Amino acid sequence: MSIPRARRDARGSLHTCAISGNLLAVPPTLTFDSERSVESKDCAACGRGYVLAKGFIYADGDPHAVYFVALHNHGVPEAWIDVILGTFGTDDFSDHVTFGCRVGPVEGQSEPAATAVHAAVPYGASPLFGQKLSRDEALAHPALSAFWTVVDFVLVEDPDVHRHVYG
Repeated sequence: MSIPRARRDARGSLHTCAISGNLLAVPPTLTFDSERSVESKDCAACGRGYVLAKGFIYADGDPHAVYFVALHNHGVPEAWIDVILGTFGTDDFSDHVTFGCRVGPVEGQSEPAATAVHAAVPYGASPLFGQKLSRDEALAHPALSAFWTVVDFVLVEDPDVHRHVYG
């Protein structure tokens, strides 16, 4: 049995995790926090219901990221994933950076694809998000591969996200 992996646009195709600049380093072991939340919400654009999953992700037991995944269906299943990377456990959000992507059908692709988008658009201003990156900023950011590693983890390991995206 093969595990589906999201395809990415050409500039987001890294499949390694850069740790301290070493592209050959072993990626960290990611796990979900037990306090993951799943809420039913109403879409501001169409009024239909959608599911919002969010929580912490740990890397080798240490806080690594916060993720928000909005599972919409506007005629096709889509997952809008926002990932906050930075230092956690303090009230200092100055090093936080937020990436975003849409996962779903893309013309010319037989499987769902992940495409970088402007980060955390529906969530308004909050210090937690730090710098919300545009698509262009995200594709040029040094933490891009860490973001894609978290996205892959969420797509494969979060049962609600996996079921929504891959059926």
